[in-house]
Amino acid sequence: MLSFIRIENYAVIDELELEFEPGFSVLTGETGAGKSILVDALGLALGDRADAGAVRRGSARAEISALFDCPGRHPAIEWLRERDLDDGESCALRRTVSAEGRSRAFVNNRPVSLQDLRTLGARLVDIHGQHAHQSLLSSATQRGLLDAFAGLVHQARDTAAAFGAWQNARAELEQRSRSAADRNSRLELLRFELGEIEALGLDDGEPERLQAERQRLANVDRLVQGLVTALENLYENESVSAHATLVRAHQALAAIVEHDSELAEPCEQLGAAEIEIREAAATLLRYRDRLDADPERLEYLNQRLNRIRSLARRHGVDETGLGEAADRLRGQIEQLDASEQSLAELDGRVGRAAVAYRELAGALSEGRKRGAARLADEVSAQLRELGLPHGEFRVAMVPKTGDATGTDRIEFEVRLNPGQPFGALSRVASGGELSRIGLALEVVATGASPIPTYVFDEVDAGIGGGVAEIVGRRLRQIAERRQVLCVTHLAQVASQGAEHYRVTKHTDGSTSSARVRRLSDEERVEELSRMLGGIEITSTARAHAEEMMERSSS
Repeated sequence: MLSFIRIENYAVIDELELEFEPGFSVLTGETGAGKSILVDALGLALGDRADAGAVRRGSARAEISALFDCPGRHPAIEWLRERDLDDGESCALRRTVSAEGRSRAFVNNRPVSLQDLRTLGARLVDIHGQHAHQSLLSSATQRGLLDAFAGLVHQARDTAAAFGAWQNARAELEQRSRSAADRNSRLELLRFELGEIEALGLDDGEPERLQAERQRLANVDRLVQGLVTALENLYENESVSAHATLVRAHQALAAIVEHDSELAEPCEQLGAAEIEIREAAATLLRYRDRLDADPERLEYLNQRLNRIRSLARRHGVDETGLGEAADRLRGQIEQLDASEQSLAELDGRVGRAAVAYRELAGALSEGRKRGAARLADEVSAQLRELGLPHGEFRVAMVPKTGDATGTDRIEFEVRLNPGQPFGALSRVASGGELSRIGLALEVVATGASPIPTYVFDEVDAGIGGGVAEIVGRRLRQIAERRQVLCVTHLAQVASQGAEHYRVTKHTDGSTSSARVRRLSDEERVEELSRMLGGIEITSTARAHAEEMMERSSS
């Protein structure tokens, strides 16, 4: 609820602070005193459009601050928490407008966009009258009010969730379907590439073995020449080979080793070296015997290695990575094959989601039809009590293409005079009539809306007498569950308020300023007497005012 408002340099208000209580509060004052300016200032704090004309003459800027107390689970607090703007269970709005027309908005002392301020404001206050925030004209508000009245809020949420699930599944199916042709082309390419690798018949370690063999065959002449030289110097030249020299050295040591034991170890080493040389020579001889030039084999090796390298480059790997490339291709093929099956499954899921949505939307529509009939009867009855004797209210439900809100377009319609056709609220009702229609709806659907504060401006336009007293009672009835602020010029309405504020205008001859003061019980009697009797307050008017206050408190 609204607990405090501060207004500085706005229109005819130089500086004003007001505290408000829960329940029903009324604001009265003579015509032109500035009662509606308070409502306009509150609207500015809630995000209404501003211009430089709102700034008090001679001031640099206007500033309006409003403090609200909200329970922890209220939609406004939840909205603030989602944006890291919360500050416990209070919500402070501030709006400044410069003399040049520039505007700034703050929530809990943090700057926000004007759109955010409006969104938050719509969760805090609903203003009924010839001003902004007439959410009653909004199709979304009307649909939400009907659903709340008919007890369909959770059903409407389930329908919206089902529609979202259906649309998400449809979007996924459409995306998958659009890529089906690409999938087939991709699958064909992958299978071709895998077939090339598999046709190669590559064994583990084959590229290394082929490369080694090719290296040998490509250098046969050099290998032969090197072998001849090595064998000649190592073994085959009986006079100067390393083997012949080593044999002679070994024999010389063997002949003298008996004379000194220290020569035994080097003698053994020379014997071992002799054996090593013979074995090395034997290995080289065997290698030479099988080392033959084979041009055909070399050509085969070149072709085989070139094919391996070509495929490896195509797949971005080296010659040893073709096995891994083949495994990767198999995995992609399996995934694409599985996607074809999942496409069919997804198509079935879309169908099931559509059926689930239509069932929920159909049940929601039936519930709305039943609720619409009851709402029409009860609101029509209230309109007749609120000074619209020929008023009739109905809820028009027109089928529409299903969306998150269901399959019904909801519009509130009224007929205020006999013989007239029903029409939308915005086209048929005047400001005062719209306020009373809103009042009737609020009385019927008390407790359905989460908005904590209602402001009624000109709710009593064009009425008087007993009807005015009924309007006051209805406002007090709403105030049992909501905070209600009402700007009124009728004593019958003002007498029903739990708190009474009087707006007066003061002038020094050059400038004017508005003042607002909460009235005591005695002051309320005087104010009600003024409203009943005019300029001269008679004892009869005072007695009538006292009687009205006593009757309203009983």
